[in-house]
Amino acid sequence: NKILCFPRSFEYSQKNAVLVPAATLGVGGILVFWLRSRHKIKTIEMGDGWWGSGERPLKGKEDESIRPFKIETSDKEIEDLHRRLEQVRYAPPLEGAAFHYGFNSNYLRKVVAYWRNQFDWRKQVEVLNKYPHFQTTIEGIDIHFIHVKPSYVPHGRAVQPLLMVHGWPGSFYEFYKIIPLLTEPARHGLNEGDVVFEVICPSIPGYGFSEAPHQKGFDTIATARIFHKLMNRLGFKQYYLQGGDWGSRITTNMAQMLPQSVKGLHLNVVFNIRQGLSRMISVMLGAYVPWLVGLTREDVRRMYPFIQKNVYEILRESGYLHIQATKPDTAGCGLNDSPVGLAAYILEKFSTWTDKSFLQKDDGGLESKYSLDELLTNVMIYWVTSSIVSSMRFYKENLSKDPRLAADARVGVYVPTGIAAFPQEIVHVPRVWAKEIFKNIITYSYMPRGGHFAAFEEPKLLAQDIMHFVRKVEQL
Repeated sequence: NKILCFPRSFEYSQKNAVLVPAATLGVGGILVFWLRSRHKIKTIEMGDGWWGSGERPLKGKEDESIRPFKIETSDKEIEDLHRRLEQVRYAPPLEGAAFHYGFNSNYLRKVVAYWRNQFDWRKQVEVLNKYPHFQTTIEGIDIHFIHVKPSYVPHGRAVQPLLMVHGWPGSFYEFYKIIPLLTEPARHGLNEGDVVFEVICPSIPGYGFSEAPHQKGFDTIATARIFHKLMNRLGFKQYYLQGGDWGSRITTNMAQMLPQSVKGLHLNVVFNIRQGLSRMISVMLGAYVPWLVGLTREDVRRMYPFIQKNVYEILRESGYLHIQATKPDTAGCGLNDSPVGLAAYILEKFSTWTDKSFLQKDDGGLESKYSLDELLTNVMIYWVTSSIVSSMRFYKENLSKDPRLAADARVGVYVPTGIAAFPQEIVHVPRVWAKEIFKNIITYSYMPRGGHFAAFEEPKLLAQDIMHFVRKVEQL
């Protein structure tokens, strides 16, 4: 029996000699793959799209030419505006209402009188045309942008391309005061020595002079892809990004989509939708032992009392969002037909989003931060292009789905990131919360003053923070 068993045991040991190393190699391979996949950065699929009218043409490549563009006006356009301004009907405000019920119609009378009798649209068109404008066709629609290069570059200094993206109810015009600070810093007392930019500011499709999408579903991810294609078409392989409002989400999506193309991402507002038990605990403990949950004293000052600042104030300021995320075309009809209605709707945001305390002022505090020429120029960009409805639709396209199921919900941001936290921003996101999404925060600045429209309101502060961030990234 022993003799009979021997061949069997020999056969078994031979099998072992083959199986054990094979199993070890298999397990080892799986382990290596798992470890490597853990370090592999998840990205958003770039995909493709068609937003032109009708079906996408089967034959022929898209016209990739970049065409010079000029903003123009006419007597007919101005006469039509004046006629509508003269036929306005006002509803009297409640006594002592200030801006608590929205735009105060007593102050609106003053704005409309200035608009009709003193505002010079022809002169403002010249102001708008002082930077070079262009259009190019991408995915079936015409994309408008301005592209400003520095007039003088000292020998040996690299020029950094910077794409700046606006939001709602703003426009590319928001960046007119910050552009010279970035392209010619020395001339404006910002001699940072080693950082100078060429700036590209596109209009989001459906805003201003960028054609509106003709198809449903145009969201921030589609916008991110189009803006990557734009930068590629301009010959840039790597570039910096900057954004606030929708611009923040679009540029964040760009960093999630093609991290290898993005040298750095600078934001002046962060949207952090991640919730859950850990966030609830962080909020509760933050009021008493902030250091335990990574909050600073400044975070506490900006965030608490929590319910008041993060529920009541946000509810008060976000009624427009519910309308635009559900039935934008209905409310849009009135705004597209009435310049006065359009101005009240847009300029009310430039009041309380600049400073929450402006609710208490009869004039909404508007002229304490901006001139009426500046404010009305932004309104006119929406009026002359008939773009208020298409700009409002952007909310429905982005917010009608469960945000947790969106393509970007589980994708982190690994590119170097700079965050400028302005004290009057609608919502404050502490660094410790931002780190849940932005894995490589290089700078996080508590800005001394300013609100939602940072580039428009505090161009010098924002320019300094962008330069500080880029210098740090360039030294990495």
